[in-house]
Amino acid sequence: MCLLVIRISTITNVLKQTCFLLCFSITVRFSNGSVQNEDGLDFTMFKNTDQSNPRKKSMRTLVAETDSLSYIGHNFGVKSLKCNTLCKYYVGVLNRQTMQMEVHNAQLFNMQPVIPGETTESEKPQDTTQTYRDKVDSLIEAFGTNKQKRALSSRRLNQVGSDTLQHAVAKAANSVIDKKGLEALQKEVAETEYRGDLALHLPPCNASADQRDNVYAFDDLLTPVEFGALEQAGSKMAAQTPEELKMMRDDGRYLCVVRHLEDMPTVGEDREKTARCAFYLSLLLKLARQRSVSRKFGQEDGCPRIIQNKLLKTFTVETFNSGRVQNMISASMRAKLAAYCLALLLHMGHMTADLTLLHRDLAITEARMIEVAKSMGLTLIKPARAKSEEAELRDDHKRVALVLPLVKYEQFTERRKRKKMH
Repeated sequence: MCLLVIRISTITNVLKQTCFLLCFSITVRFSNGSVQNEDGLDFTMFKNTDQSNPRKKSMRTLVAETDSLSYIGHNFGVKSLKCNTLCKYYVGVLNRQTMQMEVHNAQLFNMQPVIPGETTESEKPQDTTQTYRDKVDSLIEAFGTNKQKRALSSRRLNQVGSDTLQHAVAKAANSVIDKKGLEALQKEVAETEYRGDLALHLPPCNASADQRDNVYAFDDLLTPVEFGALEQAGSKMAAQTPEELKMMRDDGRYLCVVRHLEDMPTVGEDREKTARCAFYLSLLLKLARQRSVSRKFGQEDGCPRIIQNKLLKTFTVETFNSGRVQNMISASMRAKLAAYCLALLLHMGHMTADLTLLHRDLAITEARMIEVAKSMGLTLIKPARAKSEEAELRDDHKRVALVLPLVKYEQFTERRKRKKMH
């Protein structure tokens, strides 16, 4: 009999230190060197008793004993060779009389010496307290890609930073409460919350300014660069004919713009400023009536690119819909538009503005418009009483004016009446 080993994946360095023994298609390899006397080895094969379990019935343990040392090998577990799952081995037996060869499947066992008195390491018990996230993180640390490992490290750093921030905030809050007292803090919160959510969407305000024009500065509404970009559009707005103004008035969406274009100065810088502001105001009023805004907004009206970017960045919210980014006008953005329109009208009307025309152009309620004006600290101007014969000619429009110091309105809280018990 001649022993022949056939393998799909050739490993030359294994062949040099391997003793191959034919025993029911089993190939063994000794890890500590080459075997000189093969006849002095006594092999014993053990198999798992649970033959019904498909994962256990193929488990084999091979034991080799000599006069001086014992060897053991497994085809399963951490000490088995990984090549058994990656490669397939065959053993060919040649019969010299018939000159025919029989090929059998074979498994490779790695025989390791067993030293008497040496204790084997017991498997570490699995930590049952680990969460699913902790187990996934452990797998990423061991077998993850570089990108996954960087993401894991970044997430852990953020988690540490968040925990540190929470401890710092809690410590600062406790120190402030101990210093000022809980009642004083509640009073300050009540004073700052009277404006509601509108305070987050108001134009930059300098309440301590000594001049009215500096309270809501014009440069915060339109920067010098943006104001210069409106030169061509303002010229077209100033060249509107009476027929075109009548069409805008009949449209009912640009009443504030038409009012200022009709009362516009004839010459000078004031006329140019009013025309440019009127064009910008028309864009704000048009934007307030939109739900979703496209990137081409204002192009048909001759809107400069810098103004278009300003409108999208300042008065819209980006949302994702069907895999696309859309610019939406939310309810808070409509309140912001109303506040900026009112601040612009104050500069166009010598620090006075008509709330009635503005709330009609913005398509919001008069109560909402008054709420915006109060949040800006403006003074409400009551219409003067008229005689009976002048009742038809009376102007009932509500107006506001910017008066220093700004008015601080008290927050109205509605009290429900208790039901009487019968």
